[in-house]
Amino acid sequence: MSEKNQTLGEFIIENQSSFKYTSGELSRLINSIRLAAKVVNHEVNKAGLVDIIGAAGDTNIQGEDQQKLDVFANNLFINAMTRRNIVCGIASEEEDDYIAINSQDENHQNKYVVLIDPLDGSSNIDVNVSVGTIFSIYRRVTPIGTPVTIDDFLQKGNQQVAAGYVVYGTSTMIVYTTGAGVNGFTLNPAIGTFYLSHPNMEFPEDGKIYSVNEGNYIHFPQGIKNYIKYCQMEEGDRPYTSRYIGSLVSDFHRNMIKGGIYMYPKSSKNSNGKLRLLYECNPMAFLAEQANGKASDGFNRIMEIQPTELHQRVPFICGSKNMVEKAEEFMRNAQ
Repeated sequence: MSEKNQTLGEFIIENQSSFKYTSGELSRLINSIRLAAKVVNHEVNKAGLVDIIGAAGDTNIQGEDQQKLDVFANNLFINAMTRRNIVCGIASEEEDDYIAINSQDENHQNKYVVLIDPLDGSSNIDVNVSVGTIFSIYRRVTPIGTPVTIDDFLQKGNQQVAAGYVVYGTSTMIVYTTGAGVNGFTLNPAIGTFYLSHPNMEFPEDGKIYSVNEGNYIHFPQGIKNYIKYCQMEEGDRPYTSRYIGSLVSDFHRNMIKGGIYMYPKSSKNSNGKLRLLYECNPMAFLAEQANGKASDGFNRIMEIQPTELHQRVPFICGSKNMVEKAEEFMRNAQ
């Protein structure tokens, strides 16, 4: 049994045999993410002291301004996974296209592809609010030893073998799953080691927090408007409390611990929603379901959506099971 204060390295070794693919490659991959997260954490914590905050002068494939720390984190995670020769392909929210690793090497035997949002919530960097990293891991579907193709990345979320996030907040945590529950590890900055601090994390079935950017209320579909009014109504255990940080990792993390729902629906401004299916929604949906929660686009299970493009956006509702189901009910009734 895993115990609190066990190191992340010890936990990975102890639980490696419970993973159905036991080559050790996935364990080395999670270790590389751990090491890169420690470096990003160091840079985030000194962001106000060095020339690492503010805009980098470029935009990413989404048309969003890239922050300097965005670019730093993106390069760091890509280099950490590439140099260790443990993945065959990487796709990043900050890159136009996927990156094939050792694609010319016929003996390249790596089995995993990684999709990553290197710095979620990066618009919060300048104001010292929590940001995060989100990662999603799949086994490739094309033959081992051949170059990866887009098909290796356009897999349904229910094919994920691991997913997680790093939250750089008052403490830095790695939270991840390999399909056997969700566990959280907190960094001890004095010695640079992650320790198991939140074993077997689960959403409460009900919660009292709703997280949505209410400034966009006028643009939301009627079902979401009706659900927000329901959350605000004084009846029973309501009104609920509104809490919105603007960093998916931070909002999700709080709601998983305290109970709540996160919503980024489609709107008249973003007809397909704004969050990315592959880099944000699928990994968070995997974590939610492994933690007794639920993730939906308002009508369908997120992890059953077939991706059609690398930077696809979808509406996203995620959190405590009963709250998500109630939001889905409002969406259906408003059709």
